[in-house]
Amino acid sequence: MRIVAWRLAFAVPLLLAVTFGMFALAKASPFDPVRQYLGERAMVTSPEIMAEIRANWGLDRPLLEQYTAWLGNLLAGDLGESRSLRLPVAQVIGERLGWTLLVVGCALVVMLAAGLAVGTLAAWRRDSWLDRLITGTAFTNEAAPVFWIGLLAVWVFSVTLGWLPAGGLTDAASATVTLPDLLRHLVLPVAVLAFSQSSWLLLFVRESVIGVLREDYITGARARGLRGRTVLVRHALRSALLPFITIMGARVPELVTGAILVEAVFSWPGVAGTTIKAALAVDFPLLAALTLLATLAVVAGNLLADLAYTVADPRVRVLGVS
Repeated sequence: MRIVAWRLAFAVPLLLAVTFGMFALAKASPFDPVRQYLGERAMVTSPEIMAEIRANWGLDRPLLEQYTAWLGNLLAGDLGESRSLRLPVAQVIGERLGWTLLVVGCALVVMLAAGLAVGTLAAWRRDSWLDRLITGTAFTNEAAPVFWIGLLAVWVFSVTLGWLPAGGLTDAASATVTLPDLLRHLVLPVAVLAFSQSSWLLLFVRESVIGVLREDYITGARARGLRGRTVLVRHALRSALLPFITIMGARVPELVTGAILVEAVFSWPGVAGTTIKAALAVDFPLLAALTLLATLAVVAGNLLADLAYTVADPRVRVLGVS
């Protein structure tokens, strides 16, 4: 409970700082939301009408006044209206959040399972050709942009081989979303997101397991005649996973960023891909809510990592948070 209270106390000023910084950047932005909203109509709209729209949106008010008004509406449960989609922001997020959680959740499971298995295998076969192949692929993947991996996957599996759809939630001719159709369209986004985010996990597990395998108690376990697989799984891997839990929480921002790019490449109707559309349209009410949501995801990820660490290592509960 002390960890939860500590994190919540830290989250409040963090959220205030992030949201205020977001408003300051929007105020300093050279892009005019009114011109973006009007599009080509801005060429024939009089300056008086544009000034009236700007006043109705509160864009002519001082920065602090805009921020306090938005914060008051947020506390009252009003997230405003999306200027690009012409819908309430809460409705836009509610309709898309489930699809994002589906992709991110599936990718996280695949990433964890594959990263732990392959990283442990590389540590066990250290300095072999298999270890060099795995680590070389991981370093190459770490340097490759997520959108580039997504486009490469579309070219190979959709355009060249024709095995999987290139994007979207269903086929263009489908009027409803069916489970088999959804699963086919889910494979590439999940695989690309999991693969693009797995390198750091794989390399971390490899180094952590190699370090644990050098410990004296591992040598003692081997001296007692325990089988290699037992030493690796029951002794080395268990100890190596403790730092991994903490680093998982710290890497949540990269997972959120990866989800944004993957949804954009595969036209996935999630809330992450909507962030790019909101930024391009200078749709500030929607962009503000999405930024707040992403910050909450990062805070929640770190909190869950801390709680998982206390479960995995009882010494944390004994020593306390501070």
